[in-house]
Amino acid sequence: MAQGDEERIINLDHGDPTMYENYWQKKGDETTIVIPGWQFMSYFSDATNLCWFLEPEFAKQIVRLHKVVGNAVTESRYIVVGTGSTQLYQAALYALSPNTDAEPISVVSAAPFYSSYPLITDCLKSGLYKWAGDARSFSKNGPYIELVTSPNNPDGFVRHSVVNRSEGILIHDLAYYWPQYTPISYPANYDLMLFTVSKSTGHAGMRIGWALVKDKEVAKKMTKYIEINTIGVSKDSQLRAAKVLKVISDSCEISNIEQDDSFFEFSYRLMAKRWKQLRQAVHQSGLFSVPDFPPQSCKFLRRVFEPQPAFAWLKCEGEIEDCESFLRGKKILTRGGKHFGFSPKYVRISMLDRDKNYDTFVERMSRIRS
Repeated sequence: MAQGDEERIINLDHGDPTMYENYWQKKGDETTIVIPGWQFMSYFSDATNLCWFLEPEFAKQIVRLHKVVGNAVTESRYIVVGTGSTQLYQAALYALSPNTDAEPISVVSAAPFYSSYPLITDCLKSGLYKWAGDARSFSKNGPYIELVTSPNNPDGFVRHSVVNRSEGILIHDLAYYWPQYTPISYPANYDLMLFTVSKSTGHAGMRIGWALVKDKEVAKKMTKYIEINTIGVSKDSQLRAAKVLKVISDSCEISNIEQDDSFFEFSYRLMAKRWKQLRQAVHQSGLFSVPDFPPQSCKFLRRVFEPQPAFAWLKCEGEIEDCESFLRGKKILTRGGKHFGFSPKYVRISMLDRDKNYDTFVERMSRIRS
């Protein structure tokens, strides 16, 4: 451990994907774009398109990347662009909620669920929808919306719907269904799928996400929500995102796949290294455990491997009841299980920080004894 690192606070609470910086630095100016001051001044990108603020080049690169990776069906889908998947989630709730019912529709997700779902759902105290907690204990009759996050945030497991009643409406959050995190075994083919640039490419600061929507009326209502909310989405961000997606697809074409060039090959190897480091540190300490995942075949990378999620769902074993507080005492900041509707013996740890921070973290974890 480098001098001074022993007392440094390591913050792995947030999923800020700074580990990707090295790859994009090596790419140099390949993703650089120049936008003259007179261009893209209008609100409108394509007035004939259902999502009229969606830049055509961004839509083109979204379709291309999904085709290259094979992780989602884009045929017969409407693309809705949003300021990150958070805005798209809000737009989906608005679009899917019945506006004739006397009471808000219930929104559920199986615990441990993404910690921001309850906050986002209830922040406006909407009369259209309300958070109703863990899908596994949901028993109320009538319509409901179930969020299916797969691979799941925080524990990394592949998820399917839990409630499975005829009046249910599903939103599939597929932010982590990319080959650096999990084997791509099939193209996702759901009615409403959410993706985000932040976890697929690492460009969280762009604040760009997209939804693949099967139903035209749902896509219209989602577009209307974003129109009311922000009058569209930044063209500058869309054009920059389009350039990044193009570079990724170019790097992943079969003839161009090289260890140092293919984005997903680079990201896969880095995640594999980090999970190996963490498992060794956990074993060395003896105070913690992390989930084991069954290996699966990835059609994109053409190899069999275990999922290596963007977050580690770490459990404090033995008599440690509040894992978040325990690790805070070791100057490691995490997000405790209670935020995910689960036991405080668990914490979520970001695997996506810069190399120096992550290496210091695993070294410190391996030395913790009590």
